[in-house]
Amino acid sequence: MNDETISGTKYAGGTRLLHWVSAIMIVAMIPIGVIMQQEDMQRSTQDLLFIMHKNGGVIVFALVVLRLMWRAASPAPPLPADMPGWQVKAASGVQWGLYAMLLVMAVSGYVRVRAGGFPVEMLDAINAPALVPRSDALAETAQAIHSNARFVLVALILVHVGAALRHAVARDGVFARIWPPVGRG
Repeated sequence: MNDETISGTKYAGGTRLLHWVSAIMIVAMIPIGVIMQQEDMQRSTQDLLFIMHKNGGVIVFALVVLRLMWRAASPAPPLPADMPGWQVKAASGVQWGLYAMLLVMAVSGYVRVRAGGFPVEMLDAINAPALVPRSDALAETAQAIHSNARFVLVALILVHVGAALRHAVARDGVFARIWPPVGRG
């Protein structure tokens, strides 16, 4: 199947834009999260990276919630009829796994920061109340969840990107459903 035969099977332009903005944010958050933990950097640089990571997490959380609401209102276009059933199930599992892990990462990061007594500057600027109490034990548990869940998230991202690249090379219409991020749907 080539791109010309899949007319009407692309995601809506808003969905594609949300996908790619989210992807860029998430891909940026991963190295920031790793680099900010280096012990040998200037404190001012480290503080800036922590601020970027925490506030980026708030944005990613909002994007994921928005994307889930959008998805509920605007279902995914059909996959090619000749796509093997196991690929359809795997694609759905990876997509929903990504949503779940992004929520786990955002919530565990938020709980780690707030329970640890640290600010979330973006939320503090709008006087959002802390939704969790100050608790070292809670902060440590949330940190462990956040730290371990990142491996699952990265694995899911790699599977998702690998499958996307496979479909892009095959030009079977699957990658064209989400690309380009803007333009005619």
